Amino acid sequence: MKKIIISISFFFTSMGFAQSSPRNANSPEAFVPQGNVISETIRGDLNHDGLEDYVFITKATLKSKFVKDEYRGVLDRNRRGLTIVFKQKNDYKLVYQSKDCFSSENEDGGVYFPPELNVLIEKGNLLVHFAHGRYGYWKYTFRFQNPNFELIGYDSEDNSGPVLLRSVSMNLLTKKMLITKNTNPNYTPEKLESKWTKLNFSKPIELKDFVDFDQCNPSLLEC
Repeated sequence: MKKIIISISFFFTSMGFAQSSPRNANSPEAFVPQGNVISETIRGDLNHDGLEDYVFITKATLKSKFVKDEYRGVLDRNRRGLTIVFKQKNDYKLVYQSKDCFSSENEDGGVYFPPELNVLIEKGNLLVHFAHGRYGYWKYTFRFQNPNFELIGYDSEDNSGPVLLRSVSMNLLTKKMLITKNTNPNYTPEKLESKWTKLNFSKPIELKDFVDFDQCNPSLLEC
């Protein structure tokens, strides 16, 4: 489970944005990268113009990424990507694309299953949610503004089964973070203490800054 650290200075290396300039097409599927397939389609209005936009989870098809597992047989370890397409009046526009920002769904989780990826559109925002069963979850909330997908929220929980160990809720609009800890060394009964902290940023955090969601995000997450 990833842990949050408090940081007042954020530094990012933007490498994962595969699009060099806006492109248009007559169908949203036309933007799927060559050699990739669509593994999931999410629909919703992301730029608040009343039109239905498309979010594709794509997946590479390299034969070299198929591996044989001793217990689970042949597994597809091709990485997954994210493509976001806006509906316009007469066509579609590609606004974001990364071919490999997510790992395969068939990664080795060790003694537990790997985190389960869920990408959603809620209230016009893009949510990237990782569920990790009894260990908790972490979730990123992005909003299209300025005009980029900017991170406006981050939430996580570290759990031991049903018992909360630690939770973090970042609101990047108000620049406040709430950290809640279970201070009982025996875990139960839960003894929760919460503390608010101010956040300071030198620039907005954008979706394109998340080159690999499985690795430490610069100055935001601690492995």
